Amino acid sequence: MPQRRLRNLTVSALGLGCMGMSAFYGATDETENMATLDRALERGVTFYDTADMYGPHLNEELLGRWLRGKREQVVLATKFGIVFDPANPMQRGINGRPEYVRQAIEGSLTRLGTEYVDLYYLHRVDPDTPIEDTVGAMAELVKEGKVRAIGLSEVSPDTLRRANAVHPVTAVQSEYSLWTRDPEEGILAACRDLGVGFVPYSPLGRGFLTGQIRSPDDIADDDFRKHNPRFQGQHFQKNLDLVREVQAIAAEKGCTASQLALAWVLAQGDDVVPIPGTRRVKYLEENLGALEVHLTEVDLARMDAAFPRGAAAGDRYPSSAMASLNR
Repeated sequence: MPQRRLRNLTVSALGLGCMGMSAFYGATDETENMATLDRALERGVTFYDTADMYGPHLNEELLGRWLRGKREQVVLATKFGIVFDPANPMQRGINGRPEYVRQAIEGSLTRLGTEYVDLYYLHRVDPDTPIEDTVGAMAELVKEGKVRAIGLSEVSPDTLRRANAVHPVTAVQSEYSLWTRDPEEGILAACRDLGVGFVPYSPLGRGFLTGQIRSPDDIADDDFRKHNPRFQGQHFQKNLDLVREVQAIAAEKGCTASQLALAWVLAQGDDVVPIPGTRRVKYLEENLGALEVHLTEVDLARMDAAFPRGAAAGDRYPSSAMASLNR
């Protein structure tokens, strides 16, 4: 397994996003989840991503069960900051207050069954708390050994620079794929200016770039993509047309659309470590095959032409969630 650096952390070139094993994508099976986690480790995947809000808490608890006896083989990342209203689980808020930072890490460490987290992200920026205060509290956790490195998710370049002035930021996590190229508008360059690693989540466009979703009817009613603007109405058809271009290029390269899309993300730089999510061994193996796909400059230019920046139709989240991005 090739290795890449996220500032002070060495990780496998492809990580594993674990969210879908416990949340947002409908029914799941723990036996299959565990088999996928086991196989990922066997194949050399060392970088695993979760968050306290996945479930909520269920995903960290799942990883806690799996990690027994394996902790030292894994670079473990989790996130905090998105909170649920106990009286209304559909209502979410954001909390980056220093006292909550400590409360959140203690809960995560308990659920994960570990004494430390390798990479601790602020999941979304709290507009009511200066980033310096949040990161200052996260830095205290580093001093105490409860966290080895800190990260931010879906932040603006200005916020990253302010945070990094308080404590070195190891990684920024943002959605990045052929159909979500927003990071190219500033945050990716800011990361490189500061020596911060970049971790793309949803590098397969929430499964759309695999080519396996051909109709909105392919998505279960309890799958959150059912309410995602890019999977609805005219947006769906336009995006499907773009995916067909990716499939055509993949066929010529002798790989799957998933592998081509992941290879494109991997080709964006050695400081980029995508974390495709899956809960099935079959798709894990397919994703890892992307490491064998070599893209030439001609290939990359052709993909840019087929799927140019801004080509995807529809916002990547409903309006309420879009408001919390790029703060």
